Amino acid sequence: MLRVGLTGGLGSGKSTVARMFAERGVFVTSADEVGRRLMQPGEAVYQKILECFGPEVLLPGGELDRRKLATLAFQQGRLDELNRIVHPAVIADQEKWMEAIFVHNPGAIAMVESALVFEAGASGSVPGWHKRFDRIVLVTAPDEFKVRRFVERVAADKSEIERQQIEADAKARLRAQMPDDQKLSWSDYVIDNSGPLENTAQQVEKVLAQLRNHANY
Repeated sequence: MLRVGLTGGLGSGKSTVARMFAERGVFVTSADEVGRRLMQPGEAVYQKILECFGPEVLLPGGELDRRKLATLAFQQGRLDELNRIVHPAVIADQEKWMEAIFVHNPGAIAMVESALVFEAGASGSVPGWHKRFDRIVLVTAPDEFKVRRFVERVAADKSEIERQQIEADAKARLRAQMPDDQKLSWSDYVIDNSGPLENTAQQVEKVLAQLRNHANY
């Protein structure tokens, strides 16, 4: 069995890379998807966020306003507060997911896609989280690529003012994340996602071959 962390900054294209690994037989889970599920009404994480940030982070239907939370976290200095609520619960969920996979398939590769593999440890919300993984894959791209990709993905059919706000949000999120050059020394593999998808896929194939060797495939 092999526990793999797949990480990369906002807009790096790590979700695309995660999908490529999944298409090749790797078990993949997304920290974002787990987080969204745990932040639904009725979940303990939802209640803790409400207690910490107040009812102003709720939408009229009772769901959490993720845009408002992002503003509070990345532009008003409350990121650590949010992380200390969300990270431990997300990681605990991922641990259960991996253990369930390995019970039925001891030779499996279980991959967690998360932008904050290193940040979760550095912030103190989950100390040493990256050490839980046997291997770490870092997806990289220049920051200008990351911002452009994020805006293109989120700002479809938005006004110019809204696009500018989304771009400012993307830059604020990147500033809150470790730069790629700081993550390099902690990563086992690096996938450069700044070129054509065919190049990215070739890199995924090479990394996967090595991961399979480590997992005793």
